[in-house]
Amino acid sequence: MDLFYFTGTMQKGILLVPARGEPLFFVEKGTIRAQRESPYPVLPLSRGSLAIKELLRMANITTGRWGMELDCLPYNLYARWRNELKGEIVDVSPIIKRLRMIKSNFELNAIRESGRIVAHVFRRAKDIIEEGMTELEVAALLEYEGRKKGHQGALRIRGFNQEMDNICVTQGLSGTYPSFTEAPIFGIGLFPAFPHGASWNRIKKHLPIVIDYGGGYEGYTTDETRVYVIDKMDETFKRPYEIAREIIEDTASFAKEGTPVRELYSRAAKKVEKERLADYFMGYGEGKVSFLGHGIGLEIDELPVITEKNNEVLQEGMVFAFEPKFVIPEKGVVGIEVDFIVRKGGLERVTEIPIDIIYL
Repeated sequence: MDLFYFTGTMQKGILLVPARGEPLFFVEKGTIRAQRESPYPVLPLSRGSLAIKELLRMANITTGRWGMELDCLPYNLYARWRNELKGEIVDVSPIIKRLRMIKSNFELNAIRESGRIVAHVFRRAKDIIEEGMTELEVAALLEYEGRKKGHQGALRIRGFNQEMDNICVTQGLSGTYPSFTEAPIFGIGLFPAFPHGASWNRIKKHLPIVIDYGGGYEGYTTDETRVYVIDKMDETFKRPYEIAREIIEDTASFAKEGTPVRELYSRAAKKVEKERLADYFMGYGEGKVSFLGHGIGLEIDELPVITEKNNEVLQEGMVFAFEPKFVIPEKGVVGIEVDFIVRKGGLERVTEIPIDIIYL
């Protein structure tokens, strides 16, 4: 995704950014498409073990201090480069992630388009969900709705061995299972080989149906969650839902450029503590996560991360998903997630759809 961010193409290649001079874009496979999609001149590169030596020769570089994205680069690929390069290799992934944290107008427009897909899916959900359907059926029909509106079909996540569904539909116990993925609610899925997302669980009355849906447009993601209920909602979930709503409304009222990120977390945590719901906030037991929100962009897990220890301050152009959620063991889950764009005077919602519970 870093290569796409800088070059505008997903083709197999290497972008060399020297300390001085113009960047050089070498492509091993997909050169014709890269030439069409990227503003950089494309330098064709041999495929295989000779590519690195050829690149260095073409760039007229013999030694130096090199930066690579060591947070996600496979070791075998790193080892190939290390054996050929003369000089130190350092990790530049923190620099790149901070560059990507602030979105351009082009990126913000793509995120808004992604948000429009999300809004359509949530509006259609009230007409699709019926008692007796499986979570899987609901998820499949809503995924179809998103694809009809131009959803790119997949979301990307940077974390090692992490995966992300476009949509996660959970109700009752299926939402309470802890997940290997860094998410408070992620479903149980269909198989141990893909242990998250919608399951064969059938939709019932009175329990919250939690739909976590990620839009995707021009590579850019959105990530929002809404709650649906058939008939009346079980009393167990009413106060947790109201607290989630109050947290979002409070954050929207005070946060803006210059607000410390940790303040978003601490204000929410105090409210949850006061209500004696801390044990269930953002997961339960080993399923708890330490964040309340996360940056979004080309990947679903970008900066900033909303935690109590993050000393960052909000900057204009940041975009983050904010997701107060509660997991009630042996009962089910409830929560809301909204996306915000940071502005000088406040937060801009990515979507305009209400955060109310939708009763069916």
